[in-house]
Amino acid sequence: MAHAFALAEGAVAEGDDDLLVSSARQDPEAFGHLYRRHLPAVYRYLAARAASPEEAADLTQHVFLQAFRALERYRDGTGGFAPWLFRIARNAATDASRRRRPSVPLDELVVAPSPSPEESALALERLRQLRSAIRQLPGPKQDLLALRFAAGLSSREIGAVIGKSESSVKKQLTRTIQSLKEHYRDELPLAP
Repeated sequence: MAHAFALAEGAVAEGDDDLLVSSARQDPEAFGHLYRRHLPAVYRYLAARAASPEEAADLTQHVFLQAFRALERYRDGTGGFAPWLFRIARNAATDASRRRRPSVPLDELVVAPSPSPEESALALERLRQLRSAIRQLPGPKQDLLALRFAAGLSSREIGAVIGKSESSVKKQLTRTIQSLKEHYRDELPLAP
């Protein structure tokens, strides 16, 4: 068992989650490496879908607990551990949104506003309008944006999460972003 944990902590390449899963099945402490590796992206994704940072933290904890309990059902080579984990996260976010009014807070994804009060006010107004535009999108499009920009998943990984091809995901993302740009451009306040 100590060998499996040592393997998980050191010699495993960044992309070889299947080896870590195999180690974690034999030694539950080895799951900690998978947790540390995927925690930031899972939290960012859930923060983009949750009503508050506290809800995102609770959901993140729930996702990793679910993944740990279901580790025996994970199948190596079936798209990868990250897409499997994000399917669990997506289901948790969907369940949570059913229990409350849906929203997409982007506070954690935005760079701090510039120092000038005028520029700060303009930046906050643009952010408000962007949030409003995103909230008006259908849930699946909001989910695509959260998986891509909050979780940082590739189009291939998103496809594995939502059950679509990589090219379909790319096309949907392109269309969604273009639609947001058009809406955003139409709604922007004129600069002084």
